[in-house]
Amino acid sequence: MPQLARRMGRAKPSAIMAVAEKAKALKAAGRDIISFSIGVPNFLPGPHVYAAVREALDKDSGQYGSNRGSDALLDAFLKHAEAVGLGGYARKNVSTGIGAKHVLYNLAEALLDEGDTIAYAVPYWTTYADIADICNAKRLELPCPASQNYKLTPAQLDAALATKPKIFVFNNPNNPTGMAYTQAEIEALAAVVVKHPDTWIICDDIYNRMVFDGIGYHNFMHSQPSLRDRTVFVDSLSKTYGMPGWRVGFMLGPETVAQAVTVLNSNHITNIPEVITAAAVAALTGPQDIPARKCAEFQAKRDQVMAVMDAIPGLVCPKPEGAFYVFPDVSFAFGKRHGDLAIGNDVELCNALLEAKGVACVPGSAFGAPRALRISYTCPTAQLPEGLRRFQEFFAELQ
Repeated sequence: MPQLARRMGRAKPSAIMAVAEKAKALKAAGRDIISFSIGVPNFLPGPHVYAAVREALDKDSGQYGSNRGSDALLDAFLKHAEAVGLGGYARKNVSTGIGAKHVLYNLAEALLDEGDTIAYAVPYWTTYADIADICNAKRLELPCPASQNYKLTPAQLDAALATKPKIFVFNNPNNPTGMAYTQAEIEALAAVVVKHPDTWIICDDIYNRMVFDGIGYHNFMHSQPSLRDRTVFVDSLSKTYGMPGWRVGFMLGPETVAQAVTVLNSNHITNIPEVITAAAVAALTGPQDIPARKCAEFQAKRDQVMAVMDAIPGLVCPKPEGAFYVFPDVSFAFGKRHGDLAIGNDVELCNALLEAKGVACVPGSAFGAPRALRISYTCPTAQLPEGLRRFQEFFAELQ
């Protein structure tokens, strides 16, 4: 019989969704499960978003829309970007997609030929490696362990860019670690980037409105405006506005890149649906109190989680400054046991934690860092203390 395309041998299902599905199945079977696994913000957008949707339904034309995105949506995103210091762009510099993941895939198709290299720091968001493999690109992974606070150094970046990768993807604040770069750190990295003109820069910064401790969001282009000619900023409604299932992503960058992504949209999706567009415009232009309040809540939850991480002997966990993740190095537990369950690696540890305590976390190997695991602390506020208690109890019981 005919065979699947060879690229399907390189495509992998999401490891994060696999954990979430297992936790869901256990919960359906009657287990008391607390999930620290999937990275959803677990809040809903404001009532103005739903009001816009109802109005759009009443006025729905049923027609095709723009491959790039409606003018109203493009203008709303341009103002949104200007608020984080990325002004001076026009509609021709923007394109949209079915979530940031789709935008990233389109960017890979637009910028990478087979055999080209894509560089990024480790730990990394799983999509970077997956897209590289599907596109048959080479991966240049830059290890950033807990000992350097999971952050890329200028020396590392300089050595990597000297090899002239086609794309460098930078994620700030970072998923899975939650680490955010200070202004000084970004300025030091930007000074390196500007020395290497042969590489496209993709700033995957969808958590840019979720930064804690007053450090602010910083982008390479803030200190090196000349990088605008080859830098793409990627954003999304998913995290900031509690709209992951609505699937709206954006890119802002050079006109040639935005046009390329728009052409790919014309072949892939045609357009973002009219009703979804109305919701997106309302989220971007309406009251911003919910995102601001949720950022403060996530910072408070971060502090709760870190208090437990710091209390577990042997566990190492740099304090994150953004997003809603912590990424503890749990390798001290490898070689130990929890009851009858042996723990030889991060996957076995997460399985044991789920089986013994009903707490679901994602193994760090999903993010290229098998010494760690990821905790997403967006579960309902009432569940967080109990989940953390079980987590701490699990490690106290290791032998």
